[in-house]
Amino acid sequence: MGLSRRQLFAGMAVGASSAAAQYRAGNGPKVRTTPAVCLYSQILIKVPYDELGPILRGLGVDGCDLSVEPGGHVDPKGPDFHLMRAVEAITGNGLDVPVVTTAYTSLADPTIRNMAGTCGEMGVPTFKPGHWKYTAGTEIEARLAEVQRDLAGLANLARAVNMSLAIQNLAGDNVGEAVWDINMMIRGTDPRTVGYDFDIGSATAEGGMGGWLIALRLAMPRLKVVTARDFVWRKDGGVWSMVPCPLGEGMVDWPRFFGMLARARFLGPISIQIDYQPKDELAAIRHDVEFVRKQVSAAYGGEKN
Repeated sequence: MGLSRRQLFAGMAVGASSAAAQYRAGNGPKVRTTPAVCLYSQILIKVPYDELGPILRGLGVDGCDLSVEPGGHVDPKGPDFHLMRAVEAITGNGLDVPVVTTAYTSLADPTIRNMAGTCGEMGVPTFKPGHWKYTAGTEIEARLAEVQRDLAGLANLARAVNMSLAIQNLAGDNVGEAVWDINMMIRGTDPRTVGYDFDIGSATAEGGMGGWLIALRLAMPRLKVVTARDFVWRKDGGVWSMVPCPLGEGMVDWPRFFGMLARARFLGPISIQIDYQPKDELAAIRHDVEFVRKQVSAAYGGEKN
């Protein structure tokens, strides 16, 4: 998104954004009675990580899904203190960092240990790995075996630093987009350590208007994070494609989805991902945040944290 720092600060009152409580290492996210409404920090990529806290507070979210990946707010190849400072910049403003998004798909990159160790020390409970592709020319069973070995290594690391792993069902030729494929590989692992980041937009696209229900039921016992995105189908040149849109204007059955989350007493973070290109980006963020808050309030009975 093209939102600048000046636009963000001009578009909200930041004077009241001082921290309610300063960060103390290892605290972790607040205990909640409803899910934390979070914003994926990549949406605000033009804002330095040390300025994220007051801006996020001004946008009315509970926390941040922090981008710790190439091109993100924190470069995993950079010094460890950048990640520490980024978390402190957010939690020092009274917000949570319940999850970080990464691009790691194995232990081959040595920087993953620094990321996990720092996050564990800072009280961040969950990290999302990158995405594995179904490679052309490789049999499905062989590819799943490769990914299973990678997942075993990631799970061991997560457990060692008191974190959990949240695998996303991203639409496309990605391992995990169908949910059942990842389920086959992780069914023997500790559900406290390995689980799902359930992307309802991707699940609706891949499973149709009813298939997402089965995917969610399969993922629910291990549900760590929810990704909120919506889309419409568009036909261009005879080819149908997913086109991102504001939450509530697309194919996702939001009331039914949030109703299922509430019945299961899901209290993990909801990460808002804005993939579309609105004319007024600040208004778009506020729209999606308010939309999720209304869905949470309706489904969870107006409970407050």
